[in-house]
Amino acid sequence: MGKTRKKRYHKKLGKAPGSIIYTGDKSKQLFVEIFDYNTEKCIDKELGSVEEAFNFQDANSVTWININGLNHVGEIEKLGTYFDLHPLVLEDIVSISQRPKIEDFEDYLFVVVKMLYLDNDENVIFEQVSFVLGEGYVLSFQEAEGDVFDAVRERIRQGKGRARSLQSDYLLYILLDSIVDHYFTVIETLGDKIEDFETAIFEGNVDDSINKEIQNLKREILKIRRAIVPLREVISRIEKDERSLILPKTKTFYRDIYDHLVQVTENIELYREMIWSLMDMYITTLSNKMNEVMKVLTIMASIFIPLTFIAGIYGMNFDYIPELHYRYSYPILLGVMVFIFIGMLLYFKRKKWL
Repeated sequence: MGKTRKKRYHKKLGKAPGSIIYTGDKSKQLFVEIFDYNTEKCIDKELGSVEEAFNFQDANSVTWININGLNHVGEIEKLGTYFDLHPLVLEDIVSISQRPKIEDFEDYLFVVVKMLYLDNDENVIFEQVSFVLGEGYVLSFQEAEGDVFDAVRERIRQGKGRARSLQSDYLLYILLDSIVDHYFTVIETLGDKIEDFETAIFEGNVDDSINKEIQNLKREILKIRRAIVPLREVISRIEKDERSLILPKTKTFYRDIYDHLVQVTENIELYREMIWSLMDMYITTLSNKMNEVMKVLTIMASIFIPLTFIAGIYGMNFDYIPELHYRYSYPILLGVMVFIFIGMLLYFKRKKWL
């Protein structure tokens, strides 16, 4: 019997479209932060509630509102009401099993991506992040505290690069770019694991648990593939967007993200093939070990077959076996058997079977 799996989608069965039902861990704390900036100023604050973020809407600045804790659906509904977000958008924000996608609305773009990063034990953490890009603002929604945006925050605070001088479409770009950059880190670590497995299998330094570890690695790469590959379509649609939300000068940066995703996807497909070959290599190694054992047993059997034949002839209970009455029959027979034994060993060695 397989283990009982936790099912998330059944929580939404029978509910009306647009029902805001969080499908993940409901123990997460609410965290709201805001960056409101332009070329001259930068306000960076942690807020107690989403209502406080409504005071920062300024036509002369770019506002980034980041919310951690999708289980607080009431706060997310307040934000959705203020920015006039469609109920289906709010439903998708709190449903963490979404496929990476983009939806185009009249006044904003809605983007869902998967954020991947490594914990201290080099395990891959998967987290859904949703973005809403509007005129002069970006909303981001995360499952829990901890992300890959620290470098973005520092660039905004210190005014490094173009972040403070460009619009909200560029802010969405640097957030997505930070997520894609961490894909390379995850893929590189995955490649190192595969190479370690290859070396261990080739050198024979494996135990019975290697089969399970390879299967876990295969499931992980498939999960990573499902999280990353659809993002190419998302970036392609952003790049081709003809509305004013994505300025022409920013589209070049999105093309750079697309190129990075192509490279990541190629590496994923390569590592996927390598993982499949790992199992074949492991099975081949087991077969080679078994063949070595059978080889030794066959050689031993081949050596003792003629000796057993001689012993069997002279072990028969007949009265008239002439050699039995010779004085030196026993040592001569032993000598013949030793000669056969040594001769066969030399023959096998000459044939390089030993």
